[in-house]
Amino acid sequence: MWLTLLYSITGGAALLYALYRWLIPAVVQYHAGLALIWHDVIVERILDTVTQSTRPQRILGAVQRNATRGDPRSVVRAIDQYCRNQEWAMNVGDEKGCILDSVVSEVNPATVLELGTYCGYSTVRIASLLPPHAKLITLEFNPEFAVIARQVFAWAGLEDKIQLVEGASGDLIPKMKEQFGVETFDLVFLDHWKDRYLPDTKLMEECGLLRKGSVLLADNVICPGAPEYLEFVRSSPRYESQYFKSHLEYTKVEDGLEKSVFLG
Repeated sequence: MWLTLLYSITGGAALLYALYRWLIPAVVQYHAGLALIWHDVIVERILDTVTQSTRPQRILGAVQRNATRGDPRSVVRAIDQYCRNQEWAMNVGDEKGCILDSVVSEVNPATVLELGTYCGYSTVRIASLLPPHAKLITLEFNPEFAVIARQVFAWAGLEDKIQLVEGASGDLIPKMKEQFGVETFDLVFLDHWKDRYLPDTKLMEECGLLRKGSVLLADNVICPGAPEYLEFVRSSPRYESQYFKSHLEYTKVEDGLEKSVFLG
């Protein structure tokens, strides 16, 4: 009897593990809503409870275990490996990250604004490609994320190239010229709250932070989606837009980046 019970418990545990580790992730990776609910709600809460830590803390741990100090690309690889194989996270990811890299290299910006730092993954990608003396300002609303991001920057050896500012984008954008000494941005990477893409773009216009030729690059325009922003940049005569089709980070769900050149 006890042996049968033990076999039942062991078999049940193995089945639950298989569902959690392989079967459910394999199914949800093709469905946007299910993927976000599974990875960004259910799994995150389970791991937070089991490990008594947060996802950003676990990502930092992966960097400290697997990345080489002072090597930004090894930091990026460590986060990608962790998020693809262990725990999903809404970084721009490896696939879309290559598109981000190509745009940064093409623009070769002297001034960059990133809206939404999270754990600093995309910030590291951008900073590692910038020319000497370029200025990169990244805004993060969540102070807990900012603490982790600063440690990721330090591990990558890029803390001197990045200025992380905590606060709401709507409050900070109007202060860019006076407090941060930036007249205009050559490149803006939008990767924060999707409902802030449009109002923050209009705010940058009003504050004169965009010059003719400034490039806006927006992530997650399909999933979770920023339909009002897309409609604006694609219909406005002040922008020339191009969509780069890709996938939601670490899944097979369609997503993409929208590159919009400000025409003045």
